[in-house]
Amino acid sequence: MVKNIASYLVIALTICILLHISFSSSKAVDFSRYSTEGLVLNYTVKPDVSIRDNAKTSNDGYESFSPYLGKSFVGFKEALAFKESGGNYATINTYGYLGKYQFGKETLRLIGVRDINKFLNTPKLQEKAFIANAQRNKWILRRDINNFVGKRINGILVTESGILAAAHLAGAGSVKKYLRSYGLDNFADGYGTTVAYYMKRFSGYDTSFLKANKKAKVNSI
Repeated sequence: MVKNIASYLVIALTICILLHISFSSSKAVDFSRYSTEGLVLNYTVKPDVSIRDNAKTSNDGYESFSPYLGKSFVGFKEALAFKESGGNYATINTYGYLGKYQFGKETLRLIGVRDINKFLNTPKLQEKAFIANAQRNKWILRRDINNFVGKRINGILVTESGILAAAHLAGAGSVKKYLRSYGLDNFADGYGTTVAYYMKRFSGYDTSFLKANKKAKVNSI
């Protein structure tokens, strides 16, 4: 009999404790009492200073980079554009390279673009220029793509997208020299960015969309 009474008391006490905890935890927290005022907030994501430091002019309304495009072709061109200009169609860097993808005037002439003002103010034209230039580079580098893709140079896996990105940076000729010297001839642009760096940074994207075309030009808009 005594044992039964003791058991009931323990159960009753347990229920009381659980009810007390339940009602206590349901009390609303007043977040107005908390503030970040006066705190130094540290962020772990570092800006790529080479993007903005290179720019003389910009127009933030044209920025168009998304980190969720993966290794698709759109992901490739947007990642490259973000590195070149922050994705800004109106950018002109300190060396006079133009637009979202930072084209030189001579390269633009080769693919049929002569009106620089129109180029800077026409996003659709810049996108077409990127495609045409990449197709032309793919044709120029077609043998090197066949011979080197899948190999490693200076520890970097050679991929088609890496080759095309490096050609965009330094020109197809510089990429040929890099590959055929097995990395000894590693061109760097005015800001110190090398062929090897672009080969690594833009490795593994799907660039099968691009068709090699010796005579690739920008159609008029």
